[in-house]
Amino acid sequence: MIRNNRKHIWLSGAAISVVCLLAACNNTNKDTAKASAPKPDSASIFLLQKQKINKSLVFPAELTALERAEIFAKVNGYLKEVKVDIGDHVQKGQLLAVIEAPEMMANYTQAIADVQSLKSKYTASNDAFQRIANAAKVNGTIAAVELEKSRNQMRSDSSAVEAAKAKQNALGQLKDYLIIRAPFNGTVSQRNADAGVLVGNGNTKPILVIENTSQLRLRLPVAEAYTGAVADSSVIVFTVDAQPDKSFKASLSRKAGVVSQDNRTEIWEFIYHNSNNELKPGMYANARITLGRSSPSFAVPPSAIATTLEKKFVIRIKQGKTEWVDIRTGMNTADRIEIFGNLSEKDTLLQKATDEIKPGTSLAIKKS
Repeated sequence: MIRNNRKHIWLSGAAISVVCLLAACNNTNKDTAKASAPKPDSASIFLLQKQKINKSLVFPAELTALERAEIFAKVNGYLKEVKVDIGDHVQKGQLLAVIEAPEMMANYTQAIADVQSLKSKYTASNDAFQRIANAAKVNGTIAAVELEKSRNQMRSDSSAVEAAKAKQNALGQLKDYLIIRAPFNGTVSQRNADAGVLVGNGNTKPILVIENTSQLRLRLPVAEAYTGAVADSSVIVFTVDAQPDKSFKASLSRKAGVVSQDNRTEIWEFIYHNSNNELKPGMYANARITLGRSSPSFAVPPSAIATTLEKKFVIRIKQGKTEWVDIRTGMNTADRIEIFGNLSEKDTLLQKATDEIKPGTSLAIKKS
């Protein structure tokens, strides 16, 4: 009897163990199924906001003289003397060179003589016309045809005098070109001819080059992408290789207003007051300028912009689903890129955009 009870107890314990084992397996299967159930992807987001964009850039620049004149001979002749040399400082109107042109002077003298001769002829024809005109006041004294002939002769001689005067004036102006004077205050930077050299319209090199170096133009080629930006100051800081340990300042003077078709840049010109002639025209410079927008604009981290062969876009979350928004980029700073597109403030954008996240995808978002 006792053995039967023990056997019964052992069977009951085994049954309980089987039940527990089955229950445990069932729970494990449920946990496994629960763990394998798909979860929605999660992604970091941020709210789009406008901000002030400023970017400091270094552009290569060139220094040129405020004024520069290449002096050529207007008339053909021999250079009689050159009164200046390279490095000389000259004042406006100062005598620079003298040209000798005997043929032209002979023509000018002849023109003066022609004027005097024609004046005499006109005086005689005019007196004759006056006498005939007075005589014609008495009817039948002078034939009408004779009066008209005398009047025409007087007018012809008058026109000849005016033509001769015009020729004399033209030759007189050419005579003035024999004396070459400085067009402005400056420095002689080139001298390409000496006394005795034949000069004239056929020369390809100027006799002298005069440059005004009291002020220099700092010409800055600004890339097309930045031509719509505004400098934070009208003063720019630049350096030159000749004095790398020193900085110089120039003030904004003007902008070209057009973008060059050759290199897609706009020239911005700054003026440097070179009162002590410390800098020279022709020097290259490195100019630092800070550019920004006149009003705030959208800027996002570089990771928020996805790029394909066709376009650039950001991914916006709207009503829990993704959508691609095409954009154009502007200026970029150390950690931000300016963007333009169909966007509004406080739009929810993905922190990391990729073309693998297709439009219409549901995401479990989390703020970064």
